[in-house]
Amino acid sequence: MRYIGASEVRSGLPYEVCIPVVREAMIAFSAGRTRQLLRSIIPLDQGRMFGVMPGALGGEDPFGAKLVSVFPDNVARGGQSHQGLVVLFDAASGRPEWLVDAGEITAIRTAAASAVATDALARPDSAVLAVLGTGEQAKAHAEALCLVRPFAEIRLWGRRREAAEQLAQTLSLTLDARVSVADDVETAVAGADVVCTVSGAREPILMGRWLARGAHVNLVGSSVAGPSEVDHDVVVRARFIADSREGVLAQGAEFLRAKAEGLIDDDHVVGEIGQVLAGDLEGRQSADQLTVYKSLGHVVQDLAAAKALCDGLRPLG
Repeated sequence: MRYIGASEVRSGLPYEVCIPVVREAMIAFSAGRTRQLLRSIIPLDQGRMFGVMPGALGGEDPFGAKLVSVFPDNVARGGQSHQGLVVLFDAASGRPEWLVDAGEITAIRTAAASAVATDALARPDSAVLAVLGTGEQAKAHAEALCLVRPFAEIRLWGRRREAAEQLAQTLSLTLDARVSVADDVETAVAGADVVCTVSGAREPILMGRWLARGAHVNLVGSSVAGPSEVDHDVVVRARFIADSREGVLAQGAEFLRAKAEGLIDDDHVVGEIGQVLAGDLEGRQSADQLTVYKSLGHVVQDLAAAKALCDGLRPLG
């Protein structure tokens, strides 16, 4: 069994590779060609969590699981919030073959999935991207989404302006877009075509009344029932599409909060992004429509990304 560390994941799984892999994985997931259970989450002290996510890609492809700890306070110290392992088992022999750093897999595949959803749901002429948050997913989302839309402008907002300015400097060196820091969320999203919420906020920071007509929103920062980065208006007004409908109905905080207030019911989740990608479900229906992609992340994305990485490294094993 071979271990693949963080640096090998970063070098071996660029977004250009991961985006099409995740796209095909989400089509397969929504078509029922893969298997997975809802993630099991054990709450720990101080808002920390431990999660177990088992699944199988199907056929001759691997099965396995992600074991991951979520320690949000690590980010302020320059570390990763998500840490752990993805383990791949050989489908023919049942033998565990690969252990892969889960922090890097999670960071890359999450941004890749948002890029896939943005490509499917955002207006083709989208030119302004707003990213709310300054952690690892903020950087990853800015980098990945620029591969599916030629953004001319990227606006960043974070609760710590110093962190936002630091990220803006970093992105300015690598992206062909004007990167700026907004004083507040309302300014950041004013007129933005695409908005990514990756802040990890526990209470809404984004109000629906601030969004431009025809915007697309990737809801990413909350991955469990409870914390919500957006108000009810964002959810209620949107054509609401999930990575996993079952996952959102059980663990999608923004959806569950609006449902608890009696504002929507389960039918408000019109379907999954994999159905849109396969052509089985209409995505954006008009240029003026607000679309939302709710990203909880599912293990099929992790397993498919890890498989692509390991397939590329297999000759070295």
